[in-house]
Amino acid sequence: MKKVLFATTALVAFAGAASADIAISGYAELGIVDADSVNATTGVVDATDTSTTQLHTDVDVTFSMTGETDGGLSFGVSVDLDEAGGLGSSSTNNGTAIFLSGAFGTLTVGNTDGAMDWALTEIVGPGSLTDSETAHEGFKGSYLDGSYDGQIARYNYTAGDLAFAASTEIADVDVAGRSNGYAVGVKYAINGINLGVAMQSADLDTGTQFANNAAADVDATGVSVSGTFGAVTAGVVYTAYDSSVALYDADHLHVGVSYTQGAMTLGANIGNFDSDTNAQDRDGYGITANYSLGGGATIQAGYESSERNNVDNGGSWSLGIAMAF
Repeated sequence: MKKVLFATTALVAFAGAASADIAISGYAELGIVDADSVNATTGVVDATDTSTTQLHTDVDVTFSMTGETDGGLSFGVSVDLDEAGGLGSSSTNNGTAIFLSGAFGTLTVGNTDGAMDWALTEIVGPGSLTDSETAHEGFKGSYLDGSYDGQIARYNYTAGDLAFAASTEIADVDVAGRSNGYAVGVKYAINGINLGVAMQSADLDTGTQFANNAAADVDATGVSVSGTFGAVTAGVVYTAYDSSVALYDADHLHVGVSYTQGAMTLGANIGNFDSDTNAQDRDGYGITANYSLGGGATIQAGYESSERNNVDNGGSWSLGIAMAF
């Protein structure tokens, strides 16, 4: 009943202003999960696996508030309650995203994708309780987002089949030589094929919290191609990382495919990081399966496995039911 009440409530904040809508949505998971135990120091699976199968529960609630001015300017905010600690903080609140939208385009600030993540499309398959589809070492869907405090400002504009975006993530640590992060991206859809091109730049911490200007200036350039062909959706993403510190120079290739037949959806994706020094080599894959029961309930199964520098980094699996409200 509460969901219906919130979803249909209209509030008037000021006399003469347009009404604002407030909606609430929810998500819950129930199942069992297991993961290999990995040595925290070496990153290698322990010879004696001490992990155990355990119960899994998770609940997520999101508030969405939208409105429109008399002049046609749309505005709104989404609040993800499980991540929105410190709602009054402008630097540590990573659970909200606020937007303004009009004929000029859309400006979004907060917990949102940078322009590179926005432009490039990774096909990972359906979801799983422990995010097997994106939890493995071969996946890098956020690119250089989060290199600072996670607060991102992105502007995007769409004209027909062509869309453009630019974003920035401000350097909130005042260190000489460290600049703000930025990204630009373009998407184009033609005959059912989605193309994306983007670049991003950020200064990464090399492990010393930027003491003595210990930052790596990293530039990423990427391209993606994806499309749906009947029951099959597939895509490939290639990204090149070039850094002032050789440790971070690498190429990344990601390939994903999903197949839907009736209530069932199957998916698989694999990714590989090939670093110039071989010190950052990573690869992994994820396999997921969903079966919709209707009414927002879905049976989900997932498995992922990873390697670091050709050494087994373990895997995990999950099985259960996800509920969307």
